[in-house]
Amino acid sequence: MNYLFINKITYSFISNFIVFPIFKLLFRGELVGVNNVPDKSSFIIVSNHGSLLDPPFLGHALGRKVSFMAKQELFHIPLLSQIIKACGAYPVKRGLVDKNSIIQASKKLMNNEIIGIFIDGTRQKDGFVNKPKNGAALIASKTKKLLLPVAIINSHRLVRFKFFLPFFNKVIIRIGKPINYPLSTSKADITETTIKLKNEINFLLD
Repeated sequence: MNYLFINKITYSFISNFIVFPIFKLLFRGELVGVNNVPDKSSFIIVSNHGSLLDPPFLGHALGRKVSFMAKQELFHIPLLSQIIKACGAYPVKRGLVDKNSIIQASKKLMNNEIIGIFIDGTRQKDGFVNKPKNGAALIASKTKKLLLPVAIINSHRLVRFKFFLPFFNKVIIRIGKPINYPLSTSKADITETTIKLKNEINFLLD
């Protein structure tokens, strides 16, 4: 059976029968600003990060397959590695400027695929963007692709307990207007774009 077909079936099953019930029913998921999503060509989703559920939530809510960087160790775990590969994930070495992951991300974009990047690089306890990395802006500067700021509200506090009973907070995914790629690959231009992304995502969160 064709490998791409298997991946497509796996992704469709996960999105419709696992992610959908969790996002829409358990967390009463809501999408705001869908009109801001570019309808042509590929782009880079840039988001805050508070939960391991952020990648599937974003991909499902937009109704389009979104590829995220995932730590390299996950690709050595049987079954899980097949699932995340089917969902478009690609490996990255944490704590390093991984040139290979940047090359892979760029190739996906040039192949008209959508990629997602958590701008802090790791989960934040308060849900806000605190120490943004320049990776998204750098990739955008090389590929000339738009950056789409997205805020996942309540990502960092999905569940709260009262009298030992779990209560699931409502999750809202709020999409901002696209931000243009940096004017050049200079550090100043890339940093300026990164700051714009940080401010826009935090504004959407507030």
